[in-house]
Amino acid sequence: MNNKQIVKKGIINSLGVLVYVFLLSLFMSQANNWFGAKDQDIITPVAVLMLFIFSALITGGLVLGNPLVLYLDGKRKEAIRLLFITGISLFVLMSIVFIVLLLLK
Repeated sequence: MNNKQIVKKGIINSLGVLVYVFLLSLFMSQANNWFGAKDQDIITPVAVLMLFIFSALITGGLVLGNPLVLYLDGKRKEAIRLLFITGISLFVLMSIVFIVLLLLK
C-alpha cells in the first residue's frame, strides 16, 4: 500500500466508526419509545452489556482489523502508519463533533 491508499483506508475506517456510533446513538435515543421506560431488572443490564461488547467488536474491527492483517503479513511500517492515520482521523472527527455541539449550544 502506498501512502495515499493508507490515508484513504484510515479515513474510511474512521468514517465507518462515526457512522456506527451515529446509528447506535439513534438507536439509544429511541430505545425508551420502542422498549418502554420501565427498567426490566436483569434484562436491561444484560442487553446493555451485550451491546457494549458488540460495539467493541465492531469498532475494534474497524480500527484494528486492517493494521493487524498488514502486521501479520510482515508490513509492519504500513500497519503502524495505518493505525496512526486512523487514530488521527478519529480525533479529527471527534473534534468536529464537539465543535458542532459547542456551536449548537
